[in-house]
Amino acid sequence: MADATLDVIVIGAGPGGYVCAIRAAQLGLKAAVVERENLGGICLNWGCIPTKALLRSAEVYHLMQRASEFGLSAEKIGYDIGAVVKRSRGVAKQLNQGVGHLLKKNKVQVIDGEATIPAPGQVKVGDKTYAAKHIVVATGARARELPGLEADGKLVWNYRHAMTADHVPDRLLVIGSGAIGIEFASFFNALGSKTTVVEVVDRVLPAEDAEISTFAKKQFEKRGMTIKTKAMVKQLDRQGDKVTAHIEINGKAETHEFDRVISAVGIVANTEGLGLDKLGVALERGHIKVDDHCRTGVANIWAIGDVIQGPWLAHKASHEGVMVADQIAGRSVHPFKASDIPGCTYSEPQVASVGLSEAKAKEAGYEIKVGRFPFIGNGKAIALGEPEGMVKTVFDAKTGELLGAHMVGAEVTEMIQGYVVGRQLETTEEDLMHAIFPHPTLSEMMHESVLDAYGRAIHF
Repeated sequence: MADATLDVIVIGAGPGGYVCAIRAAQLGLKAAVVERENLGGICLNWGCIPTKALLRSAEVYHLMQRASEFGLSAEKIGYDIGAVVKRSRGVAKQLNQGVGHLLKKNKVQVIDGEATIPAPGQVKVGDKTYAAKHIVVATGARARELPGLEADGKLVWNYRHAMTADHVPDRLLVIGSGAIGIEFASFFNALGSKTTVVEVVDRVLPAEDAEISTFAKKQFEKRGMTIKTKAMVKQLDRQGDKVTAHIEINGKAETHEFDRVISAVGIVANTEGLGLDKLGVALERGHIKVDDHCRTGVANIWAIGDVIQGPWLAHKASHEGVMVADQIAGRSVHPFKASDIPGCTYSEPQVASVGLSEAKAKEAGYEIKVGRFPFIGNGKAIALGEPEGMVKTVFDAKTGELLGAHMVGAEVTEMIQGYVVGRQLETTEEDLMHAIFPHPTLSEMMHESVLDAYGRAIHF
């Protein structure tokens, strides 16, 4: 054994893994984390953070084009895609180094390389074997590739290729309208790409409330996107510097030519090569099967983040990392409900939600009250020049419980946390009605939406 026995080894230093290791160290445990690529994982290096840097550049560019609306003038507005990408990569590098600093500060041992688990209580990296009382698998996931639609880095891009693009294509096809697909579509569309989004189900952002999804689709189309729902890309013909896409819509075939294609059709868990099958760790639909405390079926082997069941979000992984570290240290924890995890899409307009949609609440048997408030009724939204959007709330009519909240519009990814805290505190409509919201703010719409559910809205 290379070291004295560790209390916990975490495999993977993404937002679940590094947080788990730091929390374990804070609790007095001897912890190590194994990472084969970059500290911070996909999220920090190739996902959540650098994409937001790209989208911020697109947002500023769009605002510059609207300068005259604000009484300003801006001439010869343009962009340098190389500089936009460079800034994004710099942001990722800065935070990657920050994670390294945090791990060092908390005395977490960092082990570089590819890990396997040859036996319970052992982790092998290269030619060294480490002993650990507990092992946490936090190996994340990678982009799913469909047969015939595989990324080649030239004509067909995955998220990494799209994030480091050397040009903005004239005609772009995005396959998949989940958060990743819509964010890339929004970015390139804002920079001038004639963007088409193809989604196999009947609406974009299918995980969102149907009303919010419909509103968002209209806004995307208003900004110039072409949205094709109930559609499937059956084949891509790659020739020269062009791609011909064969798209089936309601049984009818269409062909369209594009300069580049982005495939964003989901993820595949990174479970290969760890030795999980020999250990008896069960998989379910390709992801590690765990209980509501993140325990696998093998004693002292845990799993968190994108490698287990969804929703596959960085903040869920981080929460699970803390929860597992607390349990290893002997603390009691409360498992969380998936419906309490907020989801955010940083497109233009932004989309955010937590809890049950209107349809899901009805399916669950609730008698509901629904409130809505439009951005056009909010003074701050009008002052910002952002009058397009909506806040929607869903309540249990019998108890006043906040069942869900759904938003589309400017800065809703920041506002949603108010409702997240409300659900965590088991707030009712009465609590929210009596809360005083500052004026003028976008958050006042959250208050008005609650009031509207009970016929008491003031400003609309």
